[in-house]
Amino acid sequence: MTSAVYIAATGAATRKATVTLGLAELLSGKVRRLGVYRPVVEDGRVDSIIETVVSRFNARGATGVTYGEVHRDPARATADIVAAYRALAAVCDAVIVVGTDFTDVGAPTEFEFNAVLASHLGTPVLLLAAGHGRRPEEVAAGVAVAAKELAAEHAALLGVAITRVDPGEAEAVRAAVGIERTFVIPEEPRLYAPTVGDLMAACSGTLFRGDSQQLGREVSGLAVGAMSLPHILERLSEGQTVIIPSDRAAALLPGLLAAHSAATFPALSGIVMTGGLDLPEPVLRLVDGMAPKLPVIATDLDTFECATRLGRAEGRFSPTSTGKIDLALRLFSENVDGERLLERLHVTRSSAVTPLMFEYDLLERARGDRRVIVLPEGGEERILRASDTLLRRGVADLVLLGEQDEIRTRAAELGLDLEAARVISPYDRELRDRFALEYARIRSHKGVSLELARDTVTDVSYFGTLMVQLGLADGMVSGAAHTTAHTIRPPFEIIRTAPGTAIVSSVFFMCLEDRVLVYGDCAINPDPTAEQLADIAVQSAVTAAAFGVEPRVAMLSYSTGTSGSGAEVEKVRRATALVRELRPDLLVEGPIQYDAAADETVARAKMPDSEVAGRATVFVVPNLDTGNNLYKAVQRSAGAVAVGPVLQGLRKPVNDLSRGATVQDIVNTVAITAIQAQGA
Repeated sequence: MTSAVYIAATGAATRKATVTLGLAELLSGKVRRLGVYRPVVEDGRVDSIIETVVSRFNARGATGVTYGEVHRDPARATADIVAAYRALAAVCDAVIVVGTDFTDVGAPTEFEFNAVLASHLGTPVLLLAAGHGRRPEEVAAGVAVAAKELAAEHAALLGVAITRVDPGEAEAVRAAVGIERTFVIPEEPRLYAPTVGDLMAACSGTLFRGDSQQLGREVSGLAVGAMSLPHILERLSEGQTVIIPSDRAAALLPGLLAAHSAATFPALSGIVMTGGLDLPEPVLRLVDGMAPKLPVIATDLDTFECATRLGRAEGRFSPTSTGKIDLALRLFSENVDGERLLERLHVTRSSAVTPLMFEYDLLERARGDRRVIVLPEGGEERILRASDTLLRRGVADLVLLGEQDEIRTRAAELGLDLEAARVISPYDRELRDRFALEYARIRSHKGVSLELARDTVTDVSYFGTLMVQLGLADGMVSGAAHTTAHTIRPPFEIIRTAPGTAIVSSVFFMCLEDRVLVYGDCAINPDPTAEQLADIAVQSAVTAAAFGVEPRVAMLSYSTGTSGSGAEVEKVRRATALVRELRPDLLVEGPIQYDAAADETVARAKMPDSEVAGRATVFVVPNLDTGNNLYKAVQRSAGAVAVGPVLQGLRKPVNDLSRGATVQDIVNTVAITAIQAQGA
């Protein structure tokens, strides 16, 4: 049976996209197939909410009818709305229905229209009301009227979300409403601040120069550049977009671009040139030589008309508005008790585990007990973008290694908000002296002097590792711009293995379409002995269990059971026996071929009595050659999401990134590291 919820607002400007995105993340963490449905949409326009949810959460989107169709024939429109909803619900485990926007149906009767639709669809209603500029008793009165309307139309009330509330009024609003399951979401101006892309659309402009990826940057304010350059420079502020007439752009544009890149001036969000006039060729050549990433937008509008339109522009969610999306998701998760809503919706967790469900669990667990993670590659663009996401989502507290001015300037150029991150130079005198003493002490048996240690600890991998060693950080993630050897050598020397562990190894979490498997060791040990292989198997089972994967361990080989012989098979056979001695409670089988471990049909033929064959969740490879090829083959051929490598066996968590890691890979790895730190 499909679970569903109808989001119905009592008026305009309730910021229903924030609640929709929060619910989408909540549900995508529990169900395999999520749908998002808009019963009524504007004529001829792409619906931004559907577009964003579909893109972000791999959901299925559908719409019912247009406002025009509702006006022409309400009865037929309602029938079409119900039919389209049922078609979507038939192929989804959960559906979010997003009600109308108070733009066209007719404000006096619009909530009643949504209440009737919710009743026809049989979906409980999450009631939305805005608290901005209203006293608690006024908010409560509006909610009471809406709740009465829902009851009159026989629509069930799931809960109430009051958005845009002054943080100081939250408790007063909740008390005044007095309805169980009332959630209060504070006002956050950044959610509806326009992006540079929103401004470009508002003035019908085109991207003249700059990086299109920065069109998603939020705009903190507007300034009209009607003065000479020195006077304009005096009035710049962080995140502004500056409007300049194109007939003065030859004098102003190069100077503004230079100021944006300079550490001594605020970073801008964009520049808009009005009037549609061409720049002189030498000025164009100068601008192109500066290779600006800052978006420069050209519009044919005059300056007054352009400034008027831009002043009215509000931010809209879109798939590229990653900063807004991350902020909205954090606001929802911090202020809405999702589990209570899921209980009322009767949502049960799917037996299948999708990549989105796995990632959702990672972020939720990391947020539940925030840890400090150090990122040595503080100047790397992917690290900076991942840091922006991690901070907006509240996943971890971050330390970036590098020079303060360089990192802050680069973040500003990219339109990232890293104010909450701590930036530390690896040449910080006090920490360098402290770390050198510690490193010299640990490596004195290798002849490391204090002078040599002072040079060594300025290497970012050593510096970050010593932060973890001395408790200044709970874990470290590196490797986006460094080799695996560069990342893991310092932890091997300084942090060392955990008690009872003989070897440091790694696993990959392989997120298939409907389940998560664990592969170890595919990244660290080239040719482990039988004893080391047994240790890897036990560690991998422990790691699997820690991340919600029930361990059933397959010790892989080129033969199954007693059918083969040879040194490699004997090594795996010996390792399997050792695992059974070390952990008699573990389900383990080996030697076993991959098909017999993963496919129930093959398992019935080759090992019919095995509790692991055909149902394995942890696959332990005999050597690095096998493991590296195995995980990459599954990743490419099955479209699996590979999360890792995740290191195991160290006293404190350090994890290595692939140099091809994406921003999402980095986010996931930091979350995993934080969870490991919680367990440590």
